[in-house]
Amino acid sequence: MGVLMGFRIVLFSLLVSLFSLVLADDIKVTVKGVTSIGTTDDNFVCATLDWWPEAKCNYGQCPWGKSGIMNLDLNNPILSNAIKAFKALRIRIGGSMQDQVLYKVGKSVKRYKCNNFENSTTGLFGFTDGCLTMERWDQINALMGETSAIVTFGLNALYGRKKLTEDGLYGGHWDSRNAGDFIKYTISKRYKIDSWEFGNELCGRGVSARVNASQYAKDVIKFKKLLNKMYRNFTAPPKLLGPAGFYDDKWFSSFLQESGPNVMDVVTHHIYNLGAGVDPNLIHYIQDPLFLDKVAKTYKDLETTLQRFGPWASAWVGESGGAYNSGGKTVSHTFVNSFWYLDQLGMTSTFNHKVFCRQTLIGGNYGLLNATTMVPNPDYYSALLWHRLMGKSVLSTTHTGSPYLRAYTHCSKTKPGITILLINMSNSTAFNVTVENDLNLYTLAQPEGVIQREEYHLTPKGGCLQSEVMLLNGWPLILTRTLDIPALRPIFVDGSLPIKVAPDSIVFATVRDFKAPACECA
Repeated sequence: MGVLMGFRIVLFSLLVSLFSLVLADDIKVTVKGVTSIGTTDDNFVCATLDWWPEAKCNYGQCPWGKSGIMNLDLNNPILSNAIKAFKALRIRIGGSMQDQVLYKVGKSVKRYKCNNFENSTTGLFGFTDGCLTMERWDQINALMGETSAIVTFGLNALYGRKKLTEDGLYGGHWDSRNAGDFIKYTISKRYKIDSWEFGNELCGRGVSARVNASQYAKDVIKFKKLLNKMYRNFTAPPKLLGPAGFYDDKWFSSFLQESGPNVMDVVTHHIYNLGAGVDPNLIHYIQDPLFLDKVAKTYKDLETTLQRFGPWASAWVGESGGAYNSGGKTVSHTFVNSFWYLDQLGMTSTFNHKVFCRQTLIGGNYGLLNATTMVPNPDYYSALLWHRLMGKSVLSTTHTGSPYLRAYTHCSKTKPGITILLINMSNSTAFNVTVENDLNLYTLAQPEGVIQREEYHLTPKGGCLQSEVMLLNGWPLILTRTLDIPALRPIFVDGSLPIKVAPDSIVFATVRDFKAPACECA
């Protein structure tokens, strides 16, 4: 162990030496530690499992393989270990195809054959309806239970409706019988479901299918009554989530007003702010702070809508993969994507969003795990570090330096102190960051009595932004011989020195002796 730690220190020393060879700017980052500007859920980091079959293809490639819910290898030890590393990873089971899923249970679907999704020129998204057997549902819950995952399940909200127009408007009341039988079975098996989500991307203009706000409101009221009845003997019944689509001010406002108080527990919306996965400028968007800032308006607008029309509900990003249509095949699974991902986690938390669900845990080009091997991609480790280091309370964090330095601060998940996330999107400039309290209760330049700072420096292997291997303090993050997630150990640095952030790097720094009153009661 001593030799190993010595080697880590040598690697970090090399990193610092390289840092000294590039241009460095001195930056003061101000953290307001008196009050928090928002709070997240304990399990803010979330990942999705999607329904897409092997035949799901975009841009001449088919990147899903056997990673869809119907054919995923649920017994793979890497998958299990990857979930267990979070101790309680929030997982959302859902996606585009969920409104085409029948549940093979109960009398309402007795006459239906239970087939998997098949190509169809007339079906939504180019596929026929699919069917979830209770045997498969049992297998899914075995994995969720073994790994202590927190489960959100997206239900079919088109069941019983009819298509009214060629542009995808569906009308008629939702038929709750199949979902009711499915939930009844789930309760009988004592499977723990944290929340049920009603439909996927049916709001606003929809994606292939849509339901108007008034009809959706009537159906969620009906669904809420069903949940209350079925879970009447539970002390903590599952939450009701929706509408799981792209924010549309008029639709969301109407839906919240018509559904009324205390029906929706959570309002979920989807974010794909990087555009199409095939866009050749994708990698440049990820490194452009002005481009990344554009999505902040959506977060702010939804926050405002909830304050006006649904203060009883909280906001979640229910699905976000950065680039849509399975992500970018040479970008979304590489180191550079963590600039976008961690920036999104930081940004959404400042707008009081409680959960951020990454599309996907596995599947497509944007999975936290490789769709074929299940080996973690760089964003997996970014997610895990956030989950372990960043607490619920969000602190205002500002600086007047380069826009290519992004800074976000939370109370530390393990007390005391704060953890600051620094993202350097510049490929040529390093930053010497001094953290200051706005009330001058703390500064990194204290002459004595400063506790060592814990730092986690993330860089790409070989300096290549499109590397699939992330380095932690110069050490490659790869699975152990037993296929476990490697230990994520910090470097301990003199707390009186500035935080050195190399070009094209990310740093988490935990400052134990930062006096933040907002964190004392967090």
